[in-house]
Amino acid sequence: MFQKFKDQSEGQHGRERTDMLQRHIRDLGLDGFVVPRSDEHQGEYVGPHSERLAWLTGFTGSAGTAVVLQDKAAIFIDGRYTLQAREQTDTKTFEQCDLVAQPPADWIARNLQSGHKLGFDPWLHTVNGARRLEIACKKAGAKLVAVDANAVDAVWSGRPAAPHSDVFSQPTQYAGVAAGAKTNILRDALAEAGADAAVLTVPESIAWAFNIRGKDVPHTPVMLAFAILRRTGEAELFIDKDRVQEDALRQLDGLAVFHAPAEFPGRLKALSGLKVLIDPAWCAKAIETALKDGGAEVVTGSDPCLLPKARKNPVEQEGARLAHIRDGAAMVRFLRWLDENVGSGELTEIDAAVELESCRRATGELQEISFDSISAAGPNAALPHYRVTEGSNQKLETGNVYLIDSGGQYLDGTTDITRTVAIGAPSDEMRDRYTRVLKGHIAIARARFPKGTTGAQLDTLARLALWEAGVDFAHGTGHGVGSYLSVHEGPQRIAKTGMVPLEPGMIISNEPGYYKPGEFGIRIENLVIVQPSAKRAGEECEMYELETITFCPIDTSLVDVSLLSVEERTWFNDYHADVQQKLSASVRKEEVNWLKSMTIPI
Repeated sequence: MFQKFKDQSEGQHGRERTDMLQRHIRDLGLDGFVVPRSDEHQGEYVGPHSERLAWLTGFTGSAGTAVVLQDKAAIFIDGRYTLQAREQTDTKTFEQCDLVAQPPADWIARNLQSGHKLGFDPWLHTVNGARRLEIACKKAGAKLVAVDANAVDAVWSGRPAAPHSDVFSQPTQYAGVAAGAKTNILRDALAEAGADAAVLTVPESIAWAFNIRGKDVPHTPVMLAFAILRRTGEAELFIDKDRVQEDALRQLDGLAVFHAPAEFPGRLKALSGLKVLIDPAWCAKAIETALKDGGAEVVTGSDPCLLPKARKNPVEQEGARLAHIRDGAAMVRFLRWLDENVGSGELTEIDAAVELESCRRATGELQEISFDSISAAGPNAALPHYRVTEGSNQKLETGNVYLIDSGGQYLDGTTDITRTVAIGAPSDEMRDRYTRVLKGHIAIARARFPKGTTGAQLDTLARLALWEAGVDFAHGTGHGVGSYLSVHEGPQRIAKTGMVPLEPGMIISNEPGYYKPGEFGIRIENLVIVQPSAKRAGEECEMYELETITFCPIDTSLVDVSLLSVEERTWFNDYHADVQQKLSASVRKEEVNWLKSMTIPI
């Protein structure tokens, strides 16, 4: 399926649908209702049937919450979506609030009145999230009330059906470890946590643990399901068995039993008397309530799949390398096409995004793009998470830069790469900022660090050259990446808030940037794998380093060589030599000379 460029909000929604919701919650005896963007699994992507926030407000971003009271309403979005929310929502109906600076809980505490009842769907809020809402209500003298049926669903005419895609196996040739071995690892984790069972709620965790995949949501190959893992006996998977293909059924025989999704609440109550592990950061409040009502003892801790999933085994690491060579060849094909056609002045952001996806599909191995490509020219590139639509589509104009952040889902790996290229002659300011971003990128790529180092400790390296010029970027430097799973995977990250120690096998992005609002934006992104570093004479610590696995030319016309140290220039030239060596056999004959010209030493 090709990326779509229509504004999925279908125009602004405001007073009419808000009035419908307000009337319904009034009939329920409520004074307000909370509408998150999340579904029951708290994933980055949700199916069309769960796009309640978009239906109500028109906002189609990947994170946000609305709170609707009888006399006012507000939408909460982070800095990535300030402009998008302003364009898509009715600002007369929804007050626009910053999700970080003015979170929903603060707004609720100020705007609810004593005695009010605020409704929420306990399946759409995590245990931690519901606790924050409850505290906010108490501050206002109000009460948080869980509803049995979602209030938005009751007034949403024509709501799409739930997804029902096939569930298929992820063979061991790609997964590296059989599902049975993975569940044994998880059972050991349960024993360590002192739990008899765990409830798995995150689709990526279930997909990883049982070596299965699906297509229930855009871009991430997962099925929407729940699972109960016991220290003894078979696991329980809550998914319609008729969706599961024969290869997956054979793989799961003796490992898991299937239940219809409707049986999940009842099976939670069957855990009476057991110690059951849940992750309060991901688990729905409704699940915790069902466990407690059924007599289970709830044990809180991290999802036991998170760290094992993040530590890629040797097969997954090699698969990632192969996927990136394939993807790098597609990127070369695209960048050559761009170089040859951008001079016409007629190319648009959509033209470029469509061509890049075509280049990836021409490999014959693309399963899906890993996210909607950020194809951004000129001022649009200054929006780090810009998504081009037919309404925002801009031409690639001479004298500016073009930023393309994109990726692919392949059976052997997930890719994510950003390149920024000059269109015509760049300004001195563009070259200065680009080179400072490059210096930060190189600093991360060259880093050696002791075991136990967190992403927060490395994050500063990416920013030093920018700080010297009195500038910075507002997003993290790097996020975790899955293995034919989510392109945004935790718990590892390189960011000011990245507190998880980096471990061998973890795949992380390296993507510092710079953004000048209204003018241009720059980002350079490769993926890296954390690896043990060979011990050097005199060293006392166990050291790690980062293996770069993304190979694609970095635009040299934007580099101010005078700003690079000898070591930085050496890294840059060595990287381009690797790009040429690794990709030459995978690109077409007519592309080899172009590739050589783009990787000439500086």
